[in-house]
Amino acid sequence: MSENQHLIISYAATDEPGCQQALQTLALPNLQRLLKQWSVSTTDNGALEDFAPPHERAMAQALGLPRQATPWAALQQLQNGQAPGDAGWAFLTPCHWQISPDQVRMSALAAAQMSNEESRSLLAIMAPWFSEDGIELVYDRPDRWLARGDVFAQLDTAALDRIALRDVRPWLPHKAQAAVLQRLQTEMQMLLYTHAFSDAREASGRAPINSFWIHGAGALPAAYQPPAQRPVLNTALRDSAMDANWPAWQQQWQQLDQTLATTGLAQLTLCGEKNAITLEPLAQGWLPKIKKWLGNPQPAALLSSL
Repeated sequence: MSENQHLIISYAATDEPGCQQALQTLALPNLQRLLKQWSVSTTDNGALEDFAPPHERAMAQALGLPRQATPWAALQQLQNGQAPGDAGWAFLTPCHWQISPDQVRMSALAAAQMSNEESRSLLAIMAPWFSEDGIELVYDRPDRWLARGDVFAQLDTAALDRIALRDVRPWLPHKAQAAVLQRLQTEMQMLLYTHAFSDAREASGRAPINSFWIHGAGALPAAYQPPAQRPVLNTALRDSAMDANWPAWQQQWQQLDQTLATTGLAQLTLCGEKNAITLEPLAQGWLPKIKKWLGNPQPAALLSSL
């Protein structure tokens, strides 16, 4: 790890009973050693219903960006050497929704996996409909495109991590802001339902793509420049946590723990699905006094609060 690095770890724990049980037998000696020398400097308490998960909020704060309606797509444009200006940008992820009378459930994101060629073909099918509403679609990668339009400038959207395998309805943007997008979602469902593109996917045994998800929307603040020292987001625990595969999650945490070295870190932020805590070194002169007062928290107790 580089010196003075701010490391942010997503899905360090969750409220799921299986995770809480896994914490009780999870040995993290390097994190435990770090807790003897460091202390919690800041906490971020939220709710599962927040559109932005704690790791995104922590990244946004470290980058000097708003914690709500964080313009992740516009930031990517800036990082790629483009000039996003004050325009609204967003990520658009094609996806498959399981629609029933009582819920609209997002399938696993892998269900909508496409090749580069297939993704570009789908973009060409959908782009004219968006263009009629002043939205430009730009190819980014097979599972995600960029979208530019005024509707995205102040639009608060839920992260993909929030909706995977869940009912999407509580996570939809505010209707007054996103009426055009909700209409386009309905139109895309109708368009793709009988389209040859969908027939080809179903013929190959794959789930049809029948909707899209907008995330990372917003516009960059005027004259924004990212800080020279940028945080690092580690997502090694994400997939196993979202799949509730707690034995794999334990193993990945132990591998991640082996990489923790206090000499290379200036800050460590541990994130759950609701809360986050940031650890920093204590000034040496205060260490014995504060540690005597606070005690030495164990990793399991600390992580269970996330």
